[in-house]
Amino acid sequence: MSGLRASIRTAEGWAVENAVLTMTDLSGQQVARIVSNAKGAVATEPLPQGVYTAVITSPGHNPVARTAQIGSDGSGTLGDIILAPVADSIELPPPGPWTIDPMHSSVVATAKHLGIASIKARFAELTGQIMISRPVEQSSVHAEIKAAALDTGIKMRDDHLRSSDFLDVEAHPVISFASTGLRQFGSDKWKLAGDLTLHGERREVELDLVYGGYGPDPWGGVRAAFHAETQLSRNDFAINYSAMVRAGVAAIGTTVKIELDIEALQGSTLPQF
Repeated sequence: MSGLRASIRTAEGWAVENAVLTMTDLSGQQVARIVSNAKGAVATEPLPQGVYTAVITSPGHNPVARTAQIGSDGSGTLGDIILAPVADSIELPPPGPWTIDPMHSSVVATAKHLGIASIKARFAELTGQIMISRPVEQSSVHAEIKAAALDTGIKMRDDHLRSSDFLDVEAHPVISFASTGLRQFGSDKWKLAGDLTLHGERREVELDLVYGGYGPDPWGGVRAAFHAETQLSRNDFAINYSAMVRAGVAAIGTTVKIELDIEALQGSTLPQF
């Protein structure tokens, strides 16, 4: 038997996943806290009979407060709870395909060198498509990076990073990412989960994603902007090079920070100029 039940939705009827229902009694004591599932449903454990205050919150939406009546059997219902977006929420891009523009996008990997300095490698050749859906949590991203197209500013170092000691670009020429989930944590902040294939190894990763908005460009198109970051362990991808320059210090650190700045053009193809 469940306690208080509710269905949390947007005005358009879409389920709101990861919304939080908090219940307090008349003294202000919290008695329940539960997160909505993929269908927007919440159900607490049975509660003592009485009157409670229920507050529903979700990132990017205005909170809603309701009075809840729990019966003698420990249950009650709030029915459908409609969450409205906050007034200052950034407008999401229109649904449909968006194509990553490699000329206005960048992927930068940063690793420690000798444990004290940083090496930055930029990957210049990036392609991919973003499919924006409604609800937006059902959107998807597929992207590919040409592994050999890295640039640290020093040719000898670049050649070493392309070699079998590191990326082994001849055997593994493409780095690919395919999203598996998207969760909102604020009006413009998201968590983007997906499978990253690097150096022949596939691992699940999660990126901190910030949406910058969308708007027209000077060439008659519409563009959307995104910034994403994550940290990888190169050991997870069987990149185990550990040449020592002195006792106990590896030349290249095992943790690599990845930063992506992405511009995507509305449509399934890029214009030919």
